[in-house]
Amino acid sequence: MSSTATADPAAAPDRLPAVLWPLLFGNFVIGSGVMVVPGTLNEISSGLEVSVATAGQLISAGALLMCIGAPAFAAVVAGWDRRRLLAVAMVWFALLHLACAFAPSFGWLIALRVLALVSPAVFTPQAAACVGLLVPPAQRGRAITFIFLGWSVASVLGMPLGAWLGGTFGWRSAFGAVAAMSLVSAAWVWRAMPDGIQPPALSMQAWRETFRSKALMTAVLVTVLYAAGQFVQFSYFAPWFKQALGATPGQLSLYFMWFGAWGLLGNVLMTRYIDRLGAGRSVMIGIALMALGLACFGLGASGFALAAVVVIPWALGCFSSNSAQQARLVGIAPALASASVALNSSALYAGQAIGAASGGWLISHGGMDWLHWAGLAGLLAAAVASALATRFARQGR
Repeated sequence: MSSTATADPAAAPDRLPAVLWPLLFGNFVIGSGVMVVPGTLNEISSGLEVSVATAGQLISAGALLMCIGAPAFAAVVAGWDRRRLLAVAMVWFALLHLACAFAPSFGWLIALRVLALVSPAVFTPQAAACVGLLVPPAQRGRAITFIFLGWSVASVLGMPLGAWLGGTFGWRSAFGAVAAMSLVSAAWVWRAMPDGIQPPALSMQAWRETFRSKALMTAVLVTVLYAAGQFVQFSYFAPWFKQALGATPGQLSLYFMWFGAWGLLGNVLMTRYIDRLGAGRSVMIGIALMALGLACFGLGASGFALAAVVVIPWALGCFSSNSAQQARLVGIAPALASASVALNSSALYAGQAIGAASGGWLISHGGMDWLHWAGLAGLLAAAVASALATRFARQGR
């Protein structure tokens, strides 16, 4: 199949091709692996005898690698066949998570964890970038949001499973489970993806155009801001609920599942309505929902029932906003999608690093109860940047 391959023209016009399912599952495994640390932070802290703030550096360090790696790897792997690239990325994810499960100390764990997260820096942006070669243009927005459902499913199943495994059998078992799922993902991608899917390599001129685009770069800034806002609090869900409500591993697992279920619903709704609402408006809706959830988050200290209610809007916007961001970037400049989607992944992980580091600093200074207010500030800044990105995109057209 040539690099211009698309979906089977004989297929139903509104039906997405089956090849998108292994990409969705790959994002599920990637999401489960990325979120395994927040879900097992208490167990890592106690098992390796480090503070919660120190254990949180696993999130910051890994996110920093993904931030730098996503655009760098996009340039390095530009000419690779995507079937081989994505399968190899998942094999790497498996091997390094297996190594993490046997790490003898925190120093070894953080080094291996950083290496493991080379895979998310490659898989997620490159899977999104090759969607345009698998579906016709009319399905592009829906197809991109569809494969990002994998992250939402990870929050429903992967993260709660990791939290339960970590609390019941130890954090090492959770890392081992991620390794096993990664091998399944690699095999499915290898079996389902056609040969010859190779988005055109980006020239230096294309990168320059991307960096010079006010619309694209402001949209990327939006991702940095809302990711940082979320991860100030999200990174420390486990210690926050342990301190505020004395949460057990089972209760924490159920809470993660509740959060993920609403996150999945938000992404399903985004997939259905994004082409009708428009990507820019969809992003703003997601940001507004997250901001509402963070504004009310502190009320959850009163009990699990209220904590479950106030987190619903945050969960609805959490994953759907990033799916809409991917579609927004592709829509602004389809020819620059490989660069802009890689930069957006970089921005997402940069925001995670900033948020986790900021949250760790607040906790070390006795500011556990201020996490959600710091997060809200990031979301409000993201809303302003999103409005500017929409304006610049209209001017560009």
